[in-house]
Amino acid sequence: YIGSHAVRLFLSRGHDVWVYDNLSMGHRAAVPAERLIVGDLAETARLDQALVEHRIEAVVHFAALAYVGESVEQPAKYYQNNLVNTLTLFNVMRRLRIDRIVFSSTCAIYGVPEKIPITEDEKQKPINPYGNTKLAIERALADYAAAYNWGFAALRYFNAAGASGNGDIGEDHEPETHLVPLVLQAILGRRPAVTIFGTDYPTPDGTCIRDYIHVEDLAEAHLLALENLAPGKQMRYNLGVGRGYSVREVIRLAEEVTGRPAPVKEGPRRPGDPPILVASAEKIQRELGWKPRYTDLRSILETAWNWHRRHPKGYDDRANRR
Repeated sequence: YIGSHAVRLFLSRGHDVWVYDNLSMGHRAAVPAERLIVGDLAETARLDQALVEHRIEAVVHFAALAYVGESVEQPAKYYQNNLVNTLTLFNVMRRLRIDRIVFSSTCAIYGVPEKIPITEDEKQKPINPYGNTKLAIERALADYAAAYNWGFAALRYFNAAGASGNGDIGEDHEPETHLVPLVLQAILGRRPAVTIFGTDYPTPDGTCIRDYIHVEDLAEAHLLALENLAPGKQMRYNLGVGRGYSVREVIRLAEEVTGRPAPVKEGPRRPGDPPILVASAEKIQRELGWKPRYTDLRSILETAWNWHRRHPKGYDDRANRR
């Protein structure tokens, strides 16, 4: 999802980009066919061949499992994919002397923060295996940078949302767990209702509060980070807009944007969900000049609605992923 928007941006800015994806979660239609190499990070020989053949100079690493609840239920799956397979990638990069990487990290490394908004100096205390695997890779990157003179950027996303400006690529996960597409699918009648997981959080309306950032603004941050990498340079940035919206507020705004009611039901809290996650992105704005174009949730929802309305079944390619 985020990677496809980054690929489009990178190509538009003159970079020579190749996509390496096992398509377990991704979609062929989301990236140019001539730029796609189907392979898994565990397939060392294939990975090595792809990096050599295309003379890769830097890596932007998006390939992770990212379902918090699933990570609690199946931690082995997350440690294998997010930690072991990423270290496999690092070993291939070392062998080929590729020493620049932009890594998709997450606000989940902070756990339940002590201060809001969250700065990069906040204590890192993940409360789920997903966050643990991401923090482990951040620490590995710091060690690799010190020992092997790597340059890296760890970009700590808050809640990615929205779709491309022209509505031709967007968000399509299976299973879907992100609130924005869940609400819009419920509005479209693609699912019976959107479930509010927890109504007794210590927030004004009892539901979780999150910071939503547009996927194209995320892509822009990746490009800025990549272009500012240098040997031995370590960069860690939060990516959000600094404004939090509760689950109920997201649902209400989605109803306003679409002009349609959203069927809602209430459920229990999910394990591993902090009450409030809101970013301070002042550091990347100050150091790299990054500035989000989409600064309010309504405009983000409008792009998401444009995608979902035009693609009610997403990419509709589940039968022939690989």
